[in-house]
Amino acid sequence: MKKIYNNQVEVVLDLIGGKWKSEIIYHLGSGPIRTGELKRLVTGITQKMLIEKLKELEKDGLIIREAYNQVPPKVEYSLTNYGSSLKEILRVVCDWGDDYIKNTYPEGQVTILAHKHD
Repeated sequence: MKKIYNNQVEVVLDLIGGKWKSEIIYHLGSGPIRTGELKRLVTGITQKMLIEKLKELEKDGLIIREAYNQVPPKVEYSLTNYGSSLKEILRVVCDWGDDYIKNTYPEGQVTILAHKHD
């Protein structure tokens, strides 16, 4: 199926836009993570939505799913090389968000629960 985009921003937003994908990539930037840990880190996501977004990111070549043949079953997700290239972009987005909050809400009306920079 051929996709048509109006510009490159649409491509990026198609791949990592929405409520969950960029946050999943953000957390995977630290290294491989098991499904249960991702569920805990991505606050508010349902198991069904997590699995759906992980499948989409895997299909798009941004993450790798590694299943280990053991009992109990173990599955880890990690960024591909191409997915890893998004870490710098997300770091810049986080920095921009910090700056925006400092300038727009100088009296501390916004709280970021977890600051993390790789």
